[in-house]
Amino acid sequence: MGVTAEGRHPITGNTAAIPHFLQGERIVDGPARSLPVFDPALGRQTGSVPMASKEAVAETVAQARSAQPAWAAMSLGRRAEVFFKFRTLLGQRADELALAITQEHGKVLSDAKGEISRGLENVDFACGLSHLLKGAKSIEVASHIDVEEYRLPIGVAVGISPFNFPVMVPLWMICSALACGNAFILKPSEKDPSASVLLAELFSEAGLPPGVLSVLHGDASTVNHLIDHPDVAAVSSVGSTPVARQIYRRAGERGKRVQALGGAKNHMVVLPDADFEAAADAAVAAGFGSAGERCMAISVVVAVGAAADPLVDLIRAKMANLRIGPGTDPQSQMGPLITAEHRDRVAAYVGIGAGEGATVVVDGRDVPFSGAGFFLGASLLDQVNPRMEVYQDEIFGPVLAVVRCATYGEALAVVNGNRYGNGAAIFTRDGSAARRFCREADAGMVGVNVAIPVPIGTYSFGGWKDSLFGDGHMYGPQGINFFTRSKVVTSRWPEGDDKGPGMNLNFPTN
Repeated sequence: MGVTAEGRHPITGNTAAIPHFLQGERIVDGPARSLPVFDPALGRQTGSVPMASKEAVAETVAQARSAQPAWAAMSLGRRAEVFFKFRTLLGQRADELALAITQEHGKVLSDAKGEISRGLENVDFACGLSHLLKGAKSIEVASHIDVEEYRLPIGVAVGISPFNFPVMVPLWMICSALACGNAFILKPSEKDPSASVLLAELFSEAGLPPGVLSVLHGDASTVNHLIDHPDVAAVSSVGSTPVARQIYRRAGERGKRVQALGGAKNHMVVLPDADFEAAADAAVAAGFGSAGERCMAISVVVAVGAAADPLVDLIRAKMANLRIGPGTDPQSQMGPLITAEHRDRVAAYVGIGAGEGATVVVDGRDVPFSGAGFFLGASLLDQVNPRMEVYQDEIFGPVLAVVRCATYGEALAVVNGNRYGNGAAIFTRDGSAARRFCREADAGMVGVNVAIPVPIGTYSFGGWKDSLFGDGHMYGPQGINFFTRSKVVTSRWPEGDDKGPGMNLNFPTN
């Protein structure tokens, strides 16, 4: 399996429709509205993805609702067994899955394999579901009265995942939702949908009952139909801030639980005492890895005092050695962008920054590429200030901005003044400054000499401010909370001749 040199599709082998995954099998729509799927390195269509109708959404939700009670009633040990088997299968098929990611998204194979590895952390976490779903009990809270709390599934949940992590982000959602006994419907990005179909097939092979996990392709109208359906209890999504805000509002108005992760403008503060070599390496890796199409990518380097000049020089020198090419080439460090339109949008920001007064240290538009792929070189802009459009907007591409500040206090004000609060990092040898930054930075995830502080699977992922809307962070403990609801049971078991308190119209007390 995998795309050939001629650009054949990893699922269909040609440009036929990519299937949904429903009731444990691939389902190909009949005549339906569809969108093209491209190999970004070739600039060529390799498949098409159908847009599910309102009727298809209703049928899929009905199947999920029907399958969910039996899955929830299955013993915790049997549920965990599915995850253990899935983990083994995912490890065995990782190369195949990574190739599917690369040939629809464009990221290099090593990055795609890294994405799968981070997704596996969530599978590992879900394997411990027997511990995660433990309730609580207090005995003798009053005479012969016990109180206990259960964690119960919410029913049918929906996930809307982004194009930039077609395996890792779905696993954030799927693992937590299924571990808690829910049925889950995934609406993957229409730009790179095939990896999600492969994931669902592996879950089915691991023993997940039909209908418990569905993959339904579509666009914004499909998302709206899913949110509006009365049998959908919760919506989990990752996307841009405008999309996250819209999903949060629409789902909230309909009484759904919702967690909607939005955009980001992650800052990396570099103090004068930092290891500049390490900081420059981190800035290049975190700024240009996956062509900057990461919600935790570093977009802004905040250089403090004497750090600015040597840091900019080092970043520029390291960028000169950056290898850009097809993701399937083992020599490539950065692949193409997801679409031609997005590439052109990102490239335009370099000119916008120059027009606003920024210094273009490295212009990625000058890098020549052969072929029709959606490639763009990496760019470095210096002397950027927070009033500029190139600073304020989420570019989501290989454009790194440098903001210069005189002091730590000024740098912190820049970080906290931004409307996004996904992640922030500080590079320093000063433990006191690092501790201050961890407390004072207005971001949900903070790195100390770590540029991309994505939490491991036993913690939770989420930002602050315009980077998150809704009820808690993704995966980890907060993910379990999101996909369960609490039921508290108070019971009285009298002993001997105890007749109870008799009729008493006062409010119960202990």
